[in-house]
Amino acid sequence: MKDGKIVVLQVLGGLNVGGAESRIMDILRNIDRDKIQYDFLLHSLGPDAYEEEAKSLGANIYRVPRFNLVNTPAYKKAMKDFFSSHPEIDIVQGHITSSASIYLPIAKKCGVKATIAHTRSAGVDKDLRGYLTLMLTKHLDKKCDYMWACSTEAAISVFGQDNYDKGLVRVIPNAIDVDKFACNKDDEIKKICDEYNLADKFVVGHVGRFNDVKNHTFLIDVFAEIAKLRDDAVLMMVGKGPLMDNIREKVKGLGLADKVIFTGGRSNVKDYYANMDVLVFPSKYEGLPGTIVEAQSSLVPCLISDVITKDVDVTGLVKYESLSEEPVKWAKNAIKLYDCTRDITIEQASQALKERGFDVTSQVGKLKRIYEKLVM
Repeated sequence: MKDGKIVVLQVLGGLNVGGAESRIMDILRNIDRDKIQYDFLLHSLGPDAYEEEAKSLGANIYRVPRFNLVNTPAYKKAMKDFFSSHPEIDIVQGHITSSASIYLPIAKKCGVKATIAHTRSAGVDKDLRGYLTLMLTKHLDKKCDYMWACSTEAAISVFGQDNYDKGLVRVIPNAIDVDKFACNKDDEIKKICDEYNLADKFVVGHVGRFNDVKNHTFLIDVFAEIAKLRDDAVLMMVGKGPLMDNIREKVKGLGLADKVIFTGGRSNVKDYYANMDVLVFPSKYEGLPGTIVEAQSSLVPCLISDVITKDVDVTGLVKYESLSEEPVKWAKNAIKLYDCTRDITIEQASQALKERGFDVTSQVGKLKRIYEKLVM
């Protein structure tokens, strides 16, 4: 502990705008910071997007080299040196499950009271890196004190059906500030509408990092079909990432450059949802995508891949489609989803999300109590 606070170290790849990072920052903004101290151990070079805000909220930022298997001895030494130098840390909450089997046991040996492996994904890429991740997480349940997951699927994927059935995995849904997403300022909405010339357009939206799991290639194929069916259609993609240039080239190749908007990463994403007519989200796998929770808070209907957890369907605004279906079927269903009458108000959607535990203002109280029990 430090100054009477429980010190919880959040281990992440970085602190840029992304699913896990945004959810943890929401918690940091709302948790009782007189009782709980969040610090961050990052594997990025920095500075990262949320870094200054985290510091302003009392967090300390630390860094270690990114783990790449080849540097295993150096990585172990860096972790041992770090935890030996920070005896004030009470709890380690590790969100990088690929190397958690290395750093969590080291933290425990250095005196940390409780170690948590917290998975926010229900799959891995089908490549060498994904295979190595599976190998590294194979016995993760034996390398941590507690197992947490953002959804049922994520729990089973990483910790196994047996651990889940025995109740050994705590499922904590990714929570957002529901009221913030439900209350949009008209002037900010109009500003974005004017900036991108969205008036009288059918706006298909997507929010997510440009990497393979988000399946932007398929998303572009779906939008190409939507554009054939609706002349007024535009696609607005919020996010950035390593595959953005590849997707730009695909868009150009299909002659859709004047209909596709790349906004880059945005911290005011709630105002972008308010300009979307429908959100299309064909991810190859997810833990529990906060994007879909956010969209429902903004009353945006969502067409998503059927590999995504059913836990995220709270308001009736979510419809599932198989990735084995042709893009044209996705396109027709996206348009149909928008055209359907929605028998739910934004207030009702907010209440439904809160009742299902997706609101951060209620979740922080539960987390505080959990942290307190872990260090008793």
